[in-house]
Amino acid sequence: MQEVIKKLLQKNDTKIVFVVLDGVGGLPKNGKTELEAANTPNLDALAQNSACGQHLPVAYGITPGSGAAHLGLFGYDPLKYEIGRGVLEALGLGLHLTPNDVAIRGNFATVKYEGDTPIVTDRRAGRIPTQENIRIVSKISEEIKEIDGVKVNITSGMEHRSAIVLTFPDPIGEGGDDIHDTDPQQEGKSPIVATGNTPESDKVAKVIDKLVNQVAEIIKDEEKANYLLLRGIATHPNLASYSEAYGLDAACIATYPMYRGVAKLVGMEVLEVEDYSIKAEIDTLKRDFDKHDFFYFHVKKTDSYGEDGNFDAKVGVIEEFDSFVPDILELDPDVIVVTGDHSTPSTMKAHSWHPVPLLINAKNVRAGGINTFGEEGCLKGELGTFRATDLMTLVLAHADRLQKYGA
Repeated sequence: MQEVIKKLLQKNDTKIVFVVLDGVGGLPKNGKTELEAANTPNLDALAQNSACGQHLPVAYGITPGSGAAHLGLFGYDPLKYEIGRGVLEALGLGLHLTPNDVAIRGNFATVKYEGDTPIVTDRRAGRIPTQENIRIVSKISEEIKEIDGVKVNITSGMEHRSAIVLTFPDPIGEGGDDIHDTDPQQEGKSPIVATGNTPESDKVAKVIDKLVNQVAEIIKDEEKANYLLLRGIATHPNLASYSEAYGLDAACIATYPMYRGVAKLVGMEVLEVEDYSIKAEIDTLKRDFDKHDFFYFHVKKTDSYGEDGNFDAKVGVIEEFDSFVPDILELDPDVIVVTGDHSTPSTMKAHSWHPVPLLINAKNVRAGGINTFGEEGCLKGELGTFRATDLMTLVLAHADRLQKYGA
């Protein structure tokens, strides 16, 4: 689709604000989802004058990771471009990747030992404070600088997250990152041993296995973060930038490294935000509104509280964002999109395959018939249910940035 879009692009000065409430979709608890239970007068009023519907991040029945879900939103087919989370985390933390590098997302975790066998009791180590993360990463970095001639760089992320970059003497061959995660994705299980699925990845997996064991020895006496689980083992891909694909000068407003990383991957300028609050993100949008024509605006805590099973806290984040909707409207963007990258029902404490509510507000929408912004309302909306990869085409059309196709 991007090749078709390129031929239809036309320049104008329209402004687009693309809001992603991470994991906003949910399942009913006492008859209502988190979005439906939230008091959202501003989003409800916006929905009444918007085109509404719901999108499928990947395909029916497929539960996406955050990286895949965002690629879909940005118009890059996640079934074609499988981007490892390690790359996104590393880019989001400002690390530079070369063809010799393998990037990995690290999660500090809590384990208990049954003999010599670690058993995961908390995959996120209680979401330790970022300062604690920095201390532990410094402790590891002092001890591990190289393994079998491979340079090791571990960088702190937020809370329990980190990024590891392994720099090999030579470029990584095709399939060199085809390695299973060590994260079992479930408490009560042992971490998985890194195993390569190709001869090229097997040599990478051996280094990763040694890294995991060395880190475990260094931090085994930590109270919470006494183990490191690895996810998203990957090399750097090549994607068309937003400028190339859509003719947009795109900017990212996000506080978590992974989302800043996926924005960098598609050529967005990552804007500095003063702190981790929604207010600070709104202030950044106001500050730089005249400098770009597309703004990806990301809110994380809807997803975090969903994963924690905290229904009320997720509702609270939705309500907090709703209070800032008038600030966005005051800027008078030509197109406003509000959606999520995927659903994270707090009743499931995990990402899910359920379609994600969506609204597009612009001067040329049909609108009508939707009274509230939520799953039930969006199910009845004019946009219906469609794959997320088609969303950017709709956004460009509503911004009058696409010419007629064909004679």
